[in-house]
Amino acid sequence: MIKRITGLLLITFIMACSKQEQGPSPGTFTLTNPIKDQVCTSGKVISATQSKVSFVWNKAANANSYDLTITNLLTQTAATQTVTSTSDTVTLLQNTPYSWYVTAKAPKTTAVTKSDVWKFYSAGSGIVTYAPFPAAITAPTLGQIVTSSGGNINLTWTGSSVSNNIVGYYVYFGPTNNPGLFKSNVTDSFVNNVSVSANTTYYWHIITVDANGNISDSGISNFFVTK
Repeated sequence: MIKRITGLLLITFIMACSKQEQGPSPGTFTLTNPIKDQVCTSGKVISATQSKVSFVWNKAANANSYDLTITNLLTQTAATQTVTSTSDTVTLLQNTPYSWYVTAKAPKTTAVTKSDVWKFYSAGSGIVTYAPFPAAITAPTLGQIVTSSGGNINLTWTGSSVSNNIVGYYVYFGPTNNPGLFKSNVTDSFVNNVSVSANTTYYWHIITVDANGNISDSGISNFFVTK
């Protein structure tokens, strides 16, 4: 009995020590540069197609390192690199839309704090206007399993551009991975009461058009409708 009590006390002591060793989570923080939804003109041109762009954010309390994640919005290719400071310089393609966010990490804890996601355009030499940012699909999300209400669902997305001159969206939607045009010249960022069938996978994407005739493509997304 004494051995059993001793064992329980030892386990309790180890658990208490483990809890004491758990460090505080990283605090919240904000991004500062490149500026959200703007053209980044501060990059240093290093070739006809590339520039070095500086990324800067505020310090998060308790953090000792950060993961900087940058996504090329045309190819949806993401790259992440870890730094111990609150800035980094990365070589990017010119005249290309990107999104970026930072994840703060702290010692002695697996908890992390993620910043907001910002979009920007890497400036291109001689470019007068920039295409809208590719629309971000918000619902249904990629690969989501949804239950329709009365055989209908709502499609939603968000759009933005550096010139705030989006004039409309073209919605492509259907049960094949190359969906046809479903709605044209949509001025809202949603289409409600879209008819769907159960046990079917649907594909969709959004073409954004601005006042200068520039366009961007969200890329194909899909979701599955259950009974």
